Amino acid sequence: MPLNSINTNVGAMIALQSLNAINGELATTLRRIATGLKISSPKDNPAVWATAKMQSAEAKSLDAVRASLQRGQSTTDVALAAGDTVTDLLDQMKQKLLAASDSSLTTASRKALSDDYVSLRKQIDRAVENASFNGVNLISSGSSGSIKALANAKADSTIDVDHVDLSTSGATMSGMPADLLTRPTNVEIKAMDGVMQKVTAALSTLGTQANALDTHLTFIDKLQDTLEASVGRLVDADMAQEATRLQALQVKQQLAIKSLSIANAAPSYLLKLFGG
Repeated sequence: MPLNSINTNVGAMIALQSLNAINGELATTLRRIATGLKISSPKDNPAVWATAKMQSAEAKSLDAVRASLQRGQSTTDVALAAGDTVTDLLDQMKQKLLAASDSSLTTASRKALSDDYVSLRKQIDRAVENASFNGVNLISSGSSGSIKALANAKADSTIDVDHVDLSTSGATMSGMPADLLTRPTNVEIKAMDGVMQKVTAALSTLGTQANALDTHLTFIDKLQDTLEASVGRLVDADMAQEATRLQALQVKQQLAIKSLSIANAAPSYLLKLFGG
């Protein structure tokens, strides 16, 4: 049998406990709506919070990997553009070389061909020496620059692009005549063909290594997106669910306040027992 007392209002105690619990849930829901997160601190869920933090850090660290790969891409693109120019110039040099092999040329004509040939040779060196990006030149004679782009966030793996000397003084270009003032021999013509084969082979290798950078960057982009999505699944709040929950809690809060009001008013009815 319940005790009729003005000192101990059990109904008010129960109503107040219920109101406090509802207010706590309402505060949590409002925080989730305001932040968009269901887990925003270790208090919410220590294990999930720690996992999300580690995965988020991994995703952010991949920004450095992406930047390294992109620098490598830019450097190889510059080198390949210069290499394409080199092959075009070699084609023109071969034409001059074949023309100079004509025994009926006059001295003046041979001199003109030689001047053009030497000019093209200088253009090759000019293109090669200016094929730098961020201080790295993959094809010049005065540099041993190469690329070791980061492949992961632990920095224990790299995507490598090797240096190749495409200057006219390098081994790849060896065998070409310096000028055409004398009639080129068959050996020199074959040497030019060999030079062109070596240059195209070197550029093919460079292109393969450049493709490796492109492919890995695509993978890193996908990996970063996957990690961010995984973190979101762990900590993001379902806003539709939270909106529904907010409305329900607001109704419960109003009912709890009304219940507390009724419970607090109950002792005043005892005055009627004393003719009040």
